[in-house]
Amino acid sequence: MALDTEIKAQLAQYLELLENDVVFAAHLDESENSQKVREFLDEIQAMSPKISLVDKSLTRTPSFMINQKGQADSGVEFAGLPLGHEFTSFILALLQVGGRKPKVEEDVIRRIEKINRPLHFETYVSLTCHNCPDVVQSLNIMSVLNPNISHTMIEGGMFKDEVDAKKIMAVPTVFLDGEEFASGRMSIEQLVDLAAGPSSAEEFEDKGLFDVLVVGGGPSGSSAAIYAARKGIRTGMVVENFGGQVMETVGIENMIGTPYTEGPKLMAQVEQHVKEYPVEIMKGQRAKDIRKTDVVEVELENGAVLKAKSVVLALGAKWRNMNVPGEQEFRNKGVTYCPHCDGPLFTGKKVAVIGGGNSGIEAAIDLAGLAEHVYVLEFLPELKADQVLQDRVAKLDNITVLKNVATKDIVGSDEVTGLNYVDRTTNEEHHIDLSGVFVQIGLVPNTAWLKDRVELTNRGEIIVDKHGQTSMPGVFAAGDCTDSAYKQIIISMGSGATAALGAFDYLIRQ
Repeated sequence: MALDTEIKAQLAQYLELLENDVVFAAHLDESENSQKVREFLDEIQAMSPKISLVDKSLTRTPSFMINQKGQADSGVEFAGLPLGHEFTSFILALLQVGGRKPKVEEDVIRRIEKINRPLHFETYVSLTCHNCPDVVQSLNIMSVLNPNISHTMIEGGMFKDEVDAKKIMAVPTVFLDGEEFASGRMSIEQLVDLAAGPSSAEEFEDKGLFDVLVVGGGPSGSSAAIYAARKGIRTGMVVENFGGQVMETVGIENMIGTPYTEGPKLMAQVEQHVKEYPVEIMKGQRAKDIRKTDVVEVELENGAVLKAKSVVLALGAKWRNMNVPGEQEFRNKGVTYCPHCDGPLFTGKKVAVIGGGNSGIEAAIDLAGLAEHVYVLEFLPELKADQVLQDRVAKLDNITVLKNVATKDIVGSDEVTGLNYVDRTTNEEHHIDLSGVFVQIGLVPNTAWLKDRVELTNRGEIIVDKHGQTSMPGVFAAGDCTDSAYKQIIISMGSGATAALGAFDYLIRQ
């Protein structure tokens, strides 16, 4: 196969960074898929004298392992072609197996190195999945750092029979030692927590008193942290998963001054920007309570209590559930929230998209290129999506739009086989046979734990004033978790700055 000229030019620069010789140990046969993998490996091998290719017996065909020459197996294996979003995972694995130190916090490295039992991970991915690389790269890093750990990325397109046999209907899905372990986007901190147990409360005892503690790592939280740190005050961040909801966004075309970017790329740049300042970032942590004493105390789920003179809540939002029977029972078994990630798993099948807003109609358009047929179910009498999107849907023969309908339930046995809906005009019930349901009905703020702590709207949004101040003295809020009129990345960043400046003003007046 021929790699794109631009990609080869970039790859050549990365290959110059190889610190040691590496070996592609491949298990291939005469099949078409094996031929594709062989051509891929041959093309890359020809680009560097530090790379060689040998045969090796592995579990899957086609597959290959990346090893450092003369060393024991690295445990980093790819089954299928690591192209699309996984090409970066391949390049990073090549460099890291070759001796380049992974860019991971030292405390995370120590926790990985302490794992003293054998762990074999397998991650099923699709090449269009923008959530998968974080998981693949994290588990590859764990394999590089600890000889007890091994990891295989499995490309679902080349191993469709295996995907079907294991009833995998969402990616990334991770198996540990043959048993389903986790699914969805996860950071390396979260994966280490799952594999080795969460950080103990004792590890947070010496954190001292922060001037500003930001809870959340999305656009608003990052903006708040940068603005606070630039004031020269002690700033901390409690981050469950850096990047927030933006990591689910593929194309961003309304960041002023940046005609086009993608969510993961943008938030990687934002995280790097935060790290330019002395901000103490505590990843993989979730807050569960907040209270005002002489200072503001934030309690984490592991029982640790952090103290600060002021707090900025930048909690973001999550996908809104339909709350109908079958939704939770079939989650990741046909019910999904990410068309870009999971769409390829429903190629040639019938699916439904719940929601007729921009995200729902965009999902339907994307899925129409893969699925046999797409049904769009909209609760209101008219679609809410922009007219340009509605016009595109109208031109696609394999999309049926059902308006003024309510989903009653999702049905199936081990996986989704259909859904029932009610026509709100006639009150008649109807059934659709299908394999997948993509829920796209908006977001709900991550504020359930704040009830009886700060004043919320009836939609669960934190009520703030023009300075970002909440009803609790010293506690500010920003972004999609607040009652701001519009939910946009650029607005969240601005509100994060407002909250940080409001917190600074609060501090100097105390």
